[in-house]
Amino acid sequence: MTNMDMSQYLGAFLDEAGDNLKHLDDLILAVEKDQTDMDNIAEIFRSAHTLKGMSSTMGFDRMASLTHAMEDMLDSVRRGTYSLKAKDIDLLFRSLDTLQAMVDSIRNGNGDGSVETDDLVAAMRNAPKEVQAAGMQPEDAPSPGEEKEFSGQELQWISEASGLGLNVYEVRVSLSPDCLLKAARAYMVVSRLDEMGDIIKTVPPVEALENEEFDHEFIVYAATSRSLEQVRDAVARVSEVVGADVCEVSRDSAVLPADREAVEPPKEKAPAAGAGKEVKEKTPPPAGSTPPAPAQPQRKSEAAKKANQTVRVDIGRLDKLMNLVGELVIGRARIERLVQEAHLREFDEPLSQLGRISGDIQELVTKLRMVPVSFIFERFPRLVRDLSKTLGKEIELVMEGQETELDRTVIDEIGDPMVHIIRNSIDHGVEIPAERKKAGKPEKGLIKISAYQEGSGVIIEVTDDGKGIDASKVRAKALANGTITEEESAAMSDEEVVNLIFLPGFSMAEKVTDVSGRGVGMDAVKTKVESLGGQFDVSTEVGAGTRVFVRLPLTLAIVLALLIKVGDETYALPLENVEETILVKKENVKTVHGTPATLLRGDVLTLCNLAEMLGTSRNGEEAGDEYPVVVVKTGKTRIGFIVDELIGQQDIVIKSLGRFLSKIRGIAGATILGDGNVALILDVAGLYGR
Repeated sequence: MTNMDMSQYLGAFLDEAGDNLKHLDDLILAVEKDQTDMDNIAEIFRSAHTLKGMSSTMGFDRMASLTHAMEDMLDSVRRGTYSLKAKDIDLLFRSLDTLQAMVDSIRNGNGDGSVETDDLVAAMRNAPKEVQAAGMQPEDAPSPGEEKEFSGQELQWISEASGLGLNVYEVRVSLSPDCLLKAARAYMVVSRLDEMGDIIKTVPPVEALENEEFDHEFIVYAATSRSLEQVRDAVARVSEVVGADVCEVSRDSAVLPADREAVEPPKEKAPAAGAGKEVKEKTPPPAGSTPPAPAQPQRKSEAAKKANQTVRVDIGRLDKLMNLVGELVIGRARIERLVQEAHLREFDEPLSQLGRISGDIQELVTKLRMVPVSFIFERFPRLVRDLSKTLGKEIELVMEGQETELDRTVIDEIGDPMVHIIRNSIDHGVEIPAERKKAGKPEKGLIKISAYQEGSGVIIEVTDDGKGIDASKVRAKALANGTITEEESAAMSDEEVVNLIFLPGFSMAEKVTDVSGRGVGMDAVKTKVESLGGQFDVSTEVGAGTRVFVRLPLTLAIVLALLIKVGDETYALPLENVEETILVKKENVKTVHGTPATLLRGDVLTLCNLAEMLGTSRNGEEAGDEYPVVVVKTGKTRIGFIVDELIGQQDIVIKSLGRFLSKIRGIAGATILGDGNVALILDVAGLYGR
């Protein structure tokens, strides 16, 4: 197949490789906790094998070589000739990082050749050899003569497959005597069976098949929901396969040593298939066991059918679809305005129907763009594991609400800020075991990450049980580096002092490390969250820990907004930030510390003249004896924006201002109104920080 032919599969390869690497990350973390879990080790082996086959087919030889080395080391573990050690887990994680670097390099059009793998490959190939050289081979290591017998693990897989209602087949494959690419044909057969179910065992082993260390015949044992005929047909369709004998294997027949001639298929094979079925039907289940429920295979089939109905959609297409829905919303608003102005009552019903349909389409497209926060949460276990080892800390990570969904755009933007929050908790929050023990805490610290939907937004909380943020130390640091003066310090509460950590360049780290201390931190996190229309807050207690609160909008495309008038211009305030609207009598406006304010239900509410903040003038500022005020909230702060007029609520489509105007503080974007005019969308956090 030519390079041009292969290029059409590159996107699918990158997607599949990414999924496999994420799966491997979870599996290796699980094996690190329990290195005797053979199920997970076997699953890592299968994932590495899948990656090897994919990368080899695509021509990425370095990736294939690295995954082959992983596969070899894990196969030694599966066979009982080698036991994983802590250094091997580190090797697997380093290999995983290298594979990810290769995938990134391939995605950028640079192939996999720029990433060095020789040291990793050599280390993994040498690990089992070191044990053998030291004479430490386990007693239960299988001898060469036992190659064709089922191991206890393989028997367990056969039993589990039967319990799930799957069929276990012995597939004896004969290749043409003239076949020149035996390894390639064997790989195609094994891959085809692997796509139909799970491979239990091959005779000879996979390595021998890859190295063409067999004549022209081999055996594959596979579990699948497909029928015997479907399996036979699938194998027979592989080029240069001249024989495909398939028979069913039961749990009882599998315990017999498979010492038949592996390369001489019996002449009369059909009765064996029937006999296998008969044993399966007539043999009663062992005493005390629960026979599998008859409905189980059907449920599995339905689940598989549902999975087959899922398709991958390029995010660019969803973006385009959302833009079209946005145009539909704008068009609907314009029609509604024209109908109202012309007093065309006969259009009310069809217009209402159009509104319902366009609303349903908008909701559906929004849901299509939603992905679970597990997309960003899944990187945290590895992050906590690596940093804990680097810093000599013991930390347990608890994650909740991973199924909570957010718009894909928000997910893409919030990943790095969340990583920084976790790093901060590990580095500055959780103490080393000796300090925790001295403070009367468990030696193992806790970091808890929770996500849940609240109203039209999603809350993500990161809580640790560390030492908390000491306001006195923050105050001293701020005074030492000139961030605040003695007079300012005396007037600040502890809560205000803690908020100094959000200032650009401010860091509490005593020294610069690979983890932190560069002064590019919480201020960048807060800025990013607020640029997404979210809210960011921190609460802490010395000796008890810290809680970071992040509130994010469900979507950034179409939002409900409050339209207001300031001077001759109309502006939009996302309703997510609006608490309420009130009318304030002029005589109730007082000056507090040089700032206008009023009392709202007993609390002081700071007032800001929005016209002054935007650099424009108000209309009719002296007319009337009341100010229309929009009460908004940013973080823990509530303020009131004095405006000229409150117009009402409306769905708005957020449009970018483009590259040259995107950095204007206080402006989040623009939208097109029903009358065709453009209104700027205000960024509350940006305005208040001006």
